[in-house]
Amino acid sequence: MTASAWERRWPAPAKLNLFLHVVGRRADGYHLLQTVFRLIDLCDTLEFAPSADGEVRLATPIPGVPEDEDLVVRAARALRDAAGSAAGATTGVTIRVEKRIPIGGGLGGGSSDAATTLIALNELWRARLPRSELARLALGLGADVPFFLLGRNAFAEGIGEVLTPLDLAPAWYVVITPQAAVSTREIFASNALTRNTKPLKITAFFAGQGRNDLEAETCRRYPQVAQALEWLKAFGDARMSGSGSSVFAAFGSEREARAVAARIPGAWRGVAVRGLDRHPLAPE
Repeated sequence: MTASAWERRWPAPAKLNLFLHVVGRRADGYHLLQTVFRLIDLCDTLEFAPSADGEVRLATPIPGVPEDEDLVVRAARALRDAAGSAAGATTGVTIRVEKRIPIGGGLGGGSSDAATTLIALNELWRARLPRSELARLALGLGADVPFFLLGRNAFAEGIGEVLTPLDLAPAWYVVITPQAAVSTREIFASNALTRNTKPLKITAFFAGQGRNDLEAETCRRYPQVAQALEWLKAFGDARMSGSGSSVFAAFGSEREARAVAARIPGAWRGVAVRGLDRHPLAPE
């Protein structure tokens, strides 16, 4: 692999959950979900530098997250183990992540970074694993990671790994992330959480049905999320992404979205973003 290939910067886009229903719970404790994932053009950027010692290192560790638990590190090690000798002699790497996606915002930043790591190192290490094998590795890392490997917007079921590609209308979004560190585990463990929503058909989603079943419990526990949601509802049909803390609303034009984003109170992080049809690294 040439030096110039290693100098490439690799994008990892965020996602929105346009709705999220909890339709059941498996015997192993995992929740059964239905959701529509929408890619947006808010992206982290990853860079990879080869290392001859065979070690996987993170140049930009996240405070409070042990390196062995970081999804990017786990993804690189999973690929190295799966590729074995096919990856060649140089299977050490130092990874730098430039974060733009808020951490803990329900926008899938960690999962997207992990998926981009699998795609990038599969090429840089010349492992040449098929996408089906990368998808298997992705599921072992987290329920959202396979979506980012799919490369398209999707209707998701199961624990998030049963994916049906969707064509979605062009849209702009205003995304607000209040200062609240929402614990996804805490929200899903709550006794107040609705877990028996009737499964939805894709046609019902396109007809405007759907909500976020996690929203009420997150707002009850985190008033900052409730406040951001209430503020954004003055401009459109606002809802929460994932388990929060980010909330969003759709707009028909960039001009409308940017006008609302300019009015976001300074205590919240907010941005106008464009919905994507495909992941920047999607196969042709």
